[in-house]
Amino acid sequence: MKIREIIDALERFAPLPLQDDYDNSGLQVGTTGTEASGALLCLDVTRRVVDEAIESGCNLIVSHHPLLFRPLQRLTDDNVGSIVMDAVKADITIYACHTNLDNAAHGVNTKIAGILGLTKTRPLDMHQDGNGAGLIGVFEQPLDEDKLLAQIKEKFDAACIRHNGNIGRKIRTMAICGGSGAFLIDKAVEQGADAFMTGEISYHRFFGYNGKIKLIETGHFESEQFTVDLIAEILNDEFPELRTIKTGVKTNPINYYIE
Repeated sequence: MKIREIIDALERFAPLPLQDDYDNSGLQVGTTGTEASGALLCLDVTRRVVDEAIESGCNLIVSHHPLLFRPLQRLTDDNVGSIVMDAVKADITIYACHTNLDNAAHGVNTKIAGILGLTKTRPLDMHQDGNGAGLIGVFEQPLDEDKLLAQIKEKFDAACIRHNGNIGRKIRTMAICGGSGAFLIDKAVEQGADAFMTGEISYHRFFGYNGKIKLIETGHFESEQFTVDLIAEILNDEFPELRTIKTGVKTNPINYYIE
């Protein structure tokens, strides 16, 4: 199939108009009329990911985070420019599904909810037709706070979990948002969530919620790592014959020192 057909399938699942105003989802580099030799799936596009695509014979990279997020003033051998040039030289097309996949019904947050075991889920901030930002759902059996933290640490393979302390009750209703979702904390409080989990919460956002809601930060990469599995599922359902490869490159730029 043509690369254009693959992109069309992704955009049927996560239409580009669902992306946030600041975002730059969609076609990043390359052309779409070429036959797809394989799709390499990743969270972030790095030089090593492009090398991996070349070595594996994939002429399409599908990422979650856009490689081109801010306008480029020039193409040079700096980090992003060199990645673009390497991809162009190798005839590799790069496509990103970012906040449109976050906001799509059955998108990134539905994947996270499934891993956590949440049921009766709905968007935390409804946009339209079941699409929206974040997700809220319930556990069939309420969890002790420490048990919830331990499960999140294990299931998301997180080096550490940051939170705002115990709220003194079991967690039954939980809100989530992959990536940088702190903008949804107040929505979670309004809708009666006992806990809110996201990838990033800034220092000052932790203040003022003691006893109201348990705030849980996993790390940005950790919260969204299963997006690669979601993209694979979308493509495998649409194109069983398409060769898809999940990147073997560790693209998380953050490391932890644990003595």
